[in-house]
Amino acid sequence: MSSENRTAVPNSLNEHWMPFTSNKDFKTNARLITEAKGVYLKTHHGKTQIDGSSGLFCNPLGHGRKEITNAVTKQLEQLDYVQPFQQGFGGSFELATKISKHTPGNLNRIFYTICGSSAVETAIKIAIAYHRAKGDGKRFRFIGRERAYHGMHIGGTSVGGMVNNVKTFASILMPCVVHIRHTHLPEHKFISGQPETGAEIANDLERICENFGGENIAACIVEPVAGSTGCLVPPKGYLEKLREICDKHGILLIFDEVICGWGRMDQYLLHKSLV
Repeated sequence: MSSENRTAVPNSLNEHWMPFTSNKDFKTNARLITEAKGVYLKTHHGKTQIDGSSGLFCNPLGHGRKEITNAVTKQLEQLDYVQPFQQGFGGSFELATKISKHTPGNLNRIFYTICGSSAVETAIKIAIAYHRAKGDGKRFRFIGRERAYHGMHIGGTSVGGMVNNVKTFASILMPCVVHIRHTHLPEHKFISGQPETGAEIANDLERICENFGGENIAACIVEPVAGSTGCLVPPKGYLEKLREICDKHGILLIFDEVICGWGRMDQYLLHKSLV
């Protein structure tokens, strides 16, 4: 496809293998996005659609923002990339300072990654390294949750609760992962906001600590609001109970907020009681 005609269908769709897509069906009846502005996308058929998923959760400010385009262009012209080993770029430190002013409590150390899957994989490794650095290297077990999505790397798939992913890659997943139940109870179907019932499900973590030894668990990872099998809002008191159990047993609590974080929930889950 030439740079002059971005709305045309490419001569061949065969070489590009798309993720999470029925490739045969897509290439029979392709839908190509040619441009975007604000919350709207335009297809090569000339139709307009709403980008309800914010890209892949990565465009919360919308598409085609002039100030973002200008800032990115200016930075690329000055310095496009510098490898971060034993050297750095001042802008990344400035950004980390700005981010830390919006994170709750003492969550003021920023480690950059390139995507949600890499962020989860890095969090798993940081959890292991943290305990080892504190002289508690025997902690090796991780707790995930049913119906959770934490990316498609090995670690993220292991702690995730997407059944088909776990079945497909079972032979190469991390062996020391246990899953607690999800919180989507039948009586929650038509409730707005946080349900009043279900906080006791967090006690699954306490039971796992009793059965496997809390002293052997490195971290528990959950999405505060699960987003890949429906928008599953946690019951009132559920996340606080997880925090309490983790603190009791010296377990790190990892919140995967790739989908629900950074302004999408207002003040809802960045609550000081969860830190």
